[in-house]
Amino acid sequence: MWPVVGADGMFAFATPLQTGGGVLYWALVFFVLAIIAAAVGARGVAGISMEIARIFVLIFIILAVVALLL
Repeated sequence: MWPVVGADGMFAFATPLQTGGGVLYWALVFFVLAIIAAAVGARGVAGISMEIARIFVLIFIILAVVALLL
């Protein structure tokens, strides 16, 4: 947050429009879940978790490219 001076002369805090990397966080969560499931032997859960993590990473990349172009 950055301090800015408002119309009344008082300090206010401007919050950025972007939030932290939620999509990338969930991709990492599903990736770790896939690794743990593969180590335990639950190949079905590992495959589904890896696919969800892959989709989240693709969404993150697409949104990052769009944000850089705008």
